[in-house]
Amino acid sequence: MTMGLFRIVTSIAVVTAFTGIFASVNESQLPSQAVFVDPRSFAVMGPNADFRNDSFTVLFNPTSTTPPFFQIFDQRFLAILGDAPSFREIASNATFAFAHEAPVYNEPTDEVFFSSNDGGPLGMSDLNHNNVISKISMREVEAALSANATGPVNVPITQLNLSDSIQMTNGGTGPYNSSLLLVTSGRGSLPPSIVLVNPLPPYNVTVLLDNYFGRQFVSLNDIKVHPTNGKLFFTDVDYGFLNLFRPAPLMPFQVYRFDPVTSAVRVVADGFNKPNGIAFTPDGNTVYVSDTGASGGFLGNNLTLPASIYAFDVDPVTHAFKNRRVLAYADAGVPDGIQLDSDGNIYSGCADGTQVWAPDGTLLGKFFLGMSTAEMIFAGDGRLVILAETKMYLAKIAAKSIPLGGPAGV
Repeated sequence: MTMGLFRIVTSIAVVTAFTGIFASVNESQLPSQAVFVDPRSFAVMGPNADFRNDSFTVLFNPTSTTPPFFQIFDQRFLAILGDAPSFREIASNATFAFAHEAPVYNEPTDEVFFSSNDGGPLGMSDLNHNNVISKISMREVEAALSANATGPVNVPITQLNLSDSIQMTNGGTGPYNSSLLLVTSGRGSLPPSIVLVNPLPPYNVTVLLDNYFGRQFVSLNDIKVHPTNGKLFFTDVDYGFLNLFRPAPLMPFQVYRFDPVTSAVRVVADGFNKPNGIAFTPDGNTVYVSDTGASGGFLGNNLTLPASIYAFDVDPVTHAFKNRRVLAYADAGVPDGIQLDSDGNIYSGCADGTQVWAPDGTLLGKFFLGMSTAEMIFAGDGRLVILAETKMYLAKIAAKSIPLGGPAGV
């Protein structure tokens, strides 16, 4: 888009025409596929500028750089990227949104598991058709990238043939007790649930929870294991209804805690429009929850509703979420799934790719794809796998992963 009274010079410096200030970035600091955009360069656009009137379809790419690329807003993002990052497409299928959510990296087999879109465009799933779980071999990805020095590769994915107790998987984490820990949205009268799936054939399934004191949940969305107490925390929202494969909601949209030892379940946070992604800091003291209220399914988008990530303190005794505050308001679509790196930076899938915020709420940069990303996962240290519906990407960076399976020994 045209940015009115200013222009941006990429790769070496950003020029602010209004102030005449140069925010220099040493060329040796700026890695390949990276663009630096100084916030001072667009703080004042002028009365006749071409302002954005939509956050889902009009994205902020003032340099008109061709994706995929690293869009840097704060020099701290350089530490995340490292000296020689790379960003490449690793799988694609233009007719099927095979790479949506529920990413889990299984280190023993070096595979990433994930779900297809449930009920959305190109998801091939609806009231009468379930979505699917697939996996991709990171060994095959590395081999394909080594054999092709530049450009996209298309590594085959493998679909899992799972039990019918798995219906519209939307969230996942772990491995937990050596299994994939997934949440399902349910389909029609079939209930939403928390399940364990063996990452090895025959991929047997164990259902841990499918009701709240005899009532079905609305449509479960995402899940994480608390890093120190081992309890499971999950979000429940109405996207199954908004995507026309679940009945109208009969309960509020809330965040729950499930004790895998006692099977006790309780609400730990409410007051959301659409609670979605969830993630804990490594010490377990802080939790982040995204609210994707602006994305309304068949009701359409409403830009006046939340597109935000909230931070909470986790009560050490009750595990309730307290002291809610805004971490970030996404400038592109809504922030969906959330992951953290070992330095506590917060990653979330948005309408333009994956955005990254510092713990203080500063937008550090983006893995800019020019297309929607719901989720991403670290496939070990330095490998960020990004799910972009009809495509998958791998960013090789310096940032390190955090354990997602709960306390050691769980």
